[in-house]
Amino acid sequence: MGTKTIGVRDDVYERLKARKREGESFTDLMDRLLDESPGDWRDGFGGLESDAAAALERIAAESRTQTSSGLATRQQDALEELADAMETESESTCGDQDRDE
Repeated sequence: MGTKTIGVRDDVYERLKARKREGESFTDLMDRLLDESPGDWRDGFGGLESDAAAALERIAAESRTQTSSGLATRQQDALEELADAMETESESTCGDQDRDE
């Protein structure tokens, strides 16, 4: 096994040195830190089994449908409330005009 020399900034070296355990080499330290890191999320991309992927797609589609339906219902309710408010305002304005005449 060969070795490589790498350059690190002084502040990074100090941070590494602070995390180094007694008797641990910098190679051992970096190996330990790499093992502890969660890794790249792309490494497991596409690893979902087809049954699980199909279930996830179904659940996502149902969620989109429910959200869309809920938004449409709330929008319709808001439009009806607005129409009622405008009608009430129109009736009160007409009633005021009748009294003025």
